[in-house]
Amino acid sequence: MTAPARFIDIHALQSVPFSNLNRDDTNSVKTVQYGNTLRTRVSSQSWKRATRTLFQEKIGEAALRTRRIGERVTRELEGRGWPGELAQRAGGHIAAGSSIKFELAKNPDDPKQTVPNKVLTNAMVYVPEIAVTELADLAEQHRDKLEAAKDIKKPADKSVLPTDRIEAVLRSRNGVINLFGRMLAEVDDAGVDGAVQVAHALTTHATDVELDYFSAVDDITDAWGDATGSGHMGHAEFSAGTFYRYATIDLRDLAHNIGDEPQAARNLVAAFLAAFIESLPQAKKNSTAAHTIPGLVHIAVRSDRPLSYAAAFEEPVRADTAGGFAARSAERLDTYAQAANTLLGTGRILTSGWAGLEAKDLTGLGRQHGSFDALIADALDAALARNDAEATA
Repeated sequence: MTAPARFIDIHALQSVPFSNLNRDDTNSVKTVQYGNTLRTRVSSQSWKRATRTLFQEKIGEAALRTRRIGERVTRELEGRGWPGELAQRAGGHIAAGSSIKFELAKNPDDPKQTVPNKVLTNAMVYVPEIAVTELADLAEQHRDKLEAAKDIKKPADKSVLPTDRIEAVLRSRNGVINLFGRMLAEVDDAGVDGAVQVAHALTTHATDVELDYFSAVDDITDAWGDATGSGHMGHAEFSAGTFYRYATIDLRDLAHNIGDEPQAARNLVAAFLAAFIESLPQAKKNSTAAHTIPGLVHIAVRSDRPLSYAAAFEEPVRADTAGGFAARSAERLDTYAQAANTLLGTGRILTSGWAGLEAKDLTGLGRQHGSFDALIADALDAALARNDAEATA
């Protein structure tokens, strides 16, 4: 009997022109030494956030990650007509009412002073957007206590609101949290193991970081012509290249998070795969507009373990005689996939396919599809329909 589907691997090759999708703390292009050559890198956190943002749009649900949950509740209560001072106290008591330690925000006019009720949790809470409404409703139910309560002025102050009710809201989930996971050790049973793993993207070939010198014209000086020179000068780092991107979904972990909900699983996986393909980090977008799509996407459904093909590019791809890395990167990916899967045993692959701009046949990547949508649908049918059939057998 064939083993059930466990992992859905998605691989993408994407050529990105002059850009800086993901900067470090000095505004420099992120890089990595791989195969003894310098590659441009985009961190998994950066591309995952871009994917998650688009994923939320696709499923119509949102999650909120913040240290300022109390301030967000304050704004909700003010929108309901609460007096500003009482709404601020309520927000402070909400944020101070869980087992998460907290501090008070500094007064911007006098950093030696703190602002009463402006509570910052030491850990970022990560909750469904609807949790704000639920916490505001809780404040409504205890308005009389809040009207009589003292302000939260120091970390030792206690909330008048029920901790168990607040923490129950902090434990709540939606599709975003069930798929991407949540780390919140300060609240019992609030942690969620994510079903998605995302790799750092790196170029398949060696790259150079380029410095772009720029200047800005002072319009008044230009119009009057009474002085020379620019109004501002500076420089920024940029790079370009063909990136290899990879992510995997653990179907068992997803099922553990959402329960026996086959249609919900299908919707979440479909939305993630589409968002992973279409997303792009937004750094420097106004000055680069590097809005490309992957030239090749490969999806494999596996019964054994995830398999990244990043090792295919440990030896950097060299441009062909006419220039360009995309075509040779696709060939390298195809060759490596065929060799790796032959070595492991092709019985572990339940289905595989690809879609992209290439017209040639890439047999190591499975069956060609005419669109990304068709590729995703085929993977979902093979993975989830098989698991559903085996669950009911």
